[in-house]
Amino acid sequence: MGLQATGLSNLQIELLKLYSNNLPEKQLLEIKLLLANYFAEQATEAMDKVWAEKNLTEQDMINWTNEHNRIKSRP
Repeated sequence: MGLQATGLSNLQIELLKLYSNNLPEKQLLEIKLLLANYFAEQATEAMDKVWAEKNLTEQDMINWTNEHNRIKSRP
């Protein structure tokens, strides 16, 4: 049975192959930080694109933070 049959993503499979040996805790934390920063940058770029496409402004964000969209819970 190959790794694909386990339900892992292609990224998970590559990371498993790449890091099949134990790493010192410091290196593991550095890699986690690199991955977190990479995905945060990807998310930021995607949001920047949406903002540009929709011509959103800082005022739009301020307005959203002042909205009250919660639904009252039912008794």
